[in-house]
Amino acid sequence: MSQPKKTGGKFRSLDGFSGGLSKIFLTLLPIACILYVADVQTYLGIQIYKEQYLGVFIALFLSSVFLNVPAAKSSPRDRVPWYDWILVVISLVIFGNVMLFYRELVVMVGFAAPKEVIMGFLAVYLLFESARRIIGLPLVVIGLVLVFYARFAYLFPGLLNARGVSWKRLFTMLYLDPNSILGVPSSVAGTMVVAFLLFGVCLFMVGGGEFLSDIAMALMGRQRGGAAKVAVIASGLFGSLSGSASANVAVTGSVTIPLMKKTGYNPPFAAAVEAVASTGGLVMPPVMGITAFMMAEFLGIPYYEVALAAAIPAVLYYVALLVQVHWEAVASGIEGLPAESLPRVWDVLKSGWFYAIPVAGLLYFLFVMHADPSTAAVYASGMMVAVGLFKREVRAGFWAKILKALQETGLQVLVVGSACAMAGIVIGSVSLTNLGLNLSNTLIAISGGNSLLLLVLAGAASIILGMGMPIAATYIMLVILIAPAMTHAGIPAVAAHMFMNFFAAMSFVTPPVAIAAYVAAGIAQCEPMKAGFIATRLGIGAYLVPFCFCYSPGLLLIGDPLKIIYTVFPATFGVLAAAVCLSGFLYSRLSPLERVLFGISAAGLLSPVYSLQAVGFALGLGGTLWSWRKKRALKISRAGLEAV
Repeated sequence: MSQPKKTGGKFRSLDGFSGGLSKIFLTLLPIACILYVADVQTYLGIQIYKEQYLGVFIALFLSSVFLNVPAAKSSPRDRVPWYDWILVVISLVIFGNVMLFYRELVVMVGFAAPKEVIMGFLAVYLLFESARRIIGLPLVVIGLVLVFYARFAYLFPGLLNARGVSWKRLFTMLYLDPNSILGVPSSVAGTMVVAFLLFGVCLFMVGGGEFLSDIAMALMGRQRGGAAKVAVIASGLFGSLSGSASANVAVTGSVTIPLMKKTGYNPPFAAAVEAVASTGGLVMPPVMGITAFMMAEFLGIPYYEVALAAAIPAVLYYVALLVQVHWEAVASGIEGLPAESLPRVWDVLKSGWFYAIPVAGLLYFLFVMHADPSTAAVYASGMMVAVGLFKREVRAGFWAKILKALQETGLQVLVVGSACAMAGIVIGSVSLTNLGLNLSNTLIAISGGNSLLLLVLAGAASIILGMGMPIAATYIMLVILIAPAMTHAGIPAVAAHMFMNFFAAMSFVTPPVAIAAYVAAGIAQCEPMKAGFIATRLGIGAYLVPFCFCYSPGLLLIGDPLKIIYTVFPATFGVLAAAVCLSGFLYSRLSPLERVLFGISAAGLLSPVYSLQAVGFALGLGGTLWSWRKKRALKISRAGLEAV
C-alpha cells in the first residue's frame, strides 16, 4: 500500500526539532505495539493493564496527528504552530495519566474527582479534533450528536426517550471506562491493526508489491480483457493486505487504469473496475479493512473463524466482477496483452518464491496454531524482513529502510487510530443510554417483523452511514445501532456482522459519495458519477450475496459439509446469472427479454427456497444453451456468406 507523503496533502513537511520529534513518535507507535504483543513486559516482571498500553498508544497517535496534520488549509505546513504544540503536550499529559495511574483511576470511575472530569472533557475534545483533521466532519458530527444525546436523552420523544447522564459521569466514563475510548476499537487498532499494517509495509519494503503485480500479469495478462483481469487480481491481492480501498485505488490504479484504457476499455469502465476490485479488499481475508479483528472481538470467536466465514462471499464478489469484465471484453472485441510484454509465471516464481514463506507463516500461525492475530502478524513481519535480506537491494541501507518502514506504519495508524478512538466514544455514549436497543426496536417496528425488509433497511443504513467514513468506524456504529435488530429477527450473529461489513464496504463505490470511484475517476480522467454507477453494477455480488448468507449460513461455512456444498453451488450460479443479466452479454448480445430471464434465474438461485432454486437453474441453463446456439448459428451464417 502506498504511504501518504508528508510533503503534501494532509500532512506537514517538517524539519529540525519538530521533524525529529514527529519521526520519534511515529517510530514508537509500531515499536510499542511489538513490545506489548510480544509480552516483553511480562518477561521483565512488569504487569501492565491493557488500558495502560492503550494510554501510550493514544498519546502517541494524537501527538503525531497534531504534529503532522494542519488544523486548516491556511495553517502552516513547514512548521508546528504554538497551538498545536499545546495540543501535543495536553495529549501526552491526558493519556500519560492513564498509563501511569490507571490502576488507581479505574476504581474511582463512579466517584471521579474534578481533575478526572476535566481530563475526560479534554480527552474527548482531542479525539474530536484529531478526527476532524485527518478523517473529516461526518464522523465528528455523528460523535457530537451521540454525546449530546447521552446528556439530553430525556428530552427526546417516543422510543428515543431515555434517562440522560450528567456531564461529570459522561466525560469520566468516556475517558476511563474500558467500554469506551479504552475499549475494543482502540484495542484492535493498537494491536492487530498496527501489526498487520507493519506486515503490509514490510511486504512492500522488500519488493513484495512488485511480485504480486507480476504474478497477476503473468496469470491473467494473456486472456481476453487481460488488462482488466490483471487489475482485478492485483487490486484484490493488494486490498486484502492493505485494508484501504481509496489508497489501494491510488496505488494500483495508477498502473492498471491507463493499461485498461490503452487496451480498449472506456475510461469510466476502467475506473469502475479498479474501484470495485480495490474495495473488495475490505471483505477479503485476511485484513478485511481491519473489521475482521473487531468482528472476532464483538462475536467472541477466534479470528480464523471470521476469516473462514468471509472466504466464500468474498470469492463470489470477485467472480461476479471477473465475469462482467470478461463479457465486456468479448463484447468490445478487446484482446489480451501481447505475450512478449508479459512476464512468465515460472520466471516470476523463480525470482520471488521466497515471498511465499512469510505469507505461509502468517497463515500457519493464524489457522493452524490459532495464534492471536497481532502476534501472528508481528512474527510474519519479522519473517518478511528476514527473507528480504536475500535481496541485495534490500540489504543496501537496511537499517534506514527498517526505520522508514516503522515510520510509514506509524503514519498509516493515524487515520485508523482516530477512527477507532472516535468509535469508542460512540460505543460509550450509546451504552449509557441504551440507544442501540431503542433503534433496534424502531427498525423492527418499521419492518413489521419482515426479515427481508429489515435487511433492506439495514443495508441502506450501512451504505448511508459509511459514506465518507473509514469502514472500521462505520462497522462499529452499525454493530451497536443495528445488529441487535437483525439478531432479534433470527439472523445468525456472524451473518448479521458480515452483512453490515459488506454494505459498509460498498459505500466506497455507491453514488453519490463513492470515494473509491472518485479516486479512480480522477486517474481515468472521466466523470466520477458515471464511474460510480458502473461500479455499482460491477459490484453486484456484494449487494446480493449478503442477503443469501443471512438466510443460508452455509455460505459462511456454518453447518455440515454437505449442506455447505449444496448452499454454495446455487449461490455461485445465481451470482453468475446476475452478472450476465447486468452485462447484457453471453456469447452474443442479449435481448431485453433474455436479460430479464437471467435476472429471474438469479433471483431463484439466490433464494433459500429449493423449488425456486430449481426453476432458476433451469432458466439459467436454458438461457445459456440458447445464447450458445445463437452464437453458433451466427458463426455458421457468416461462414456461409464468406464461402459465397
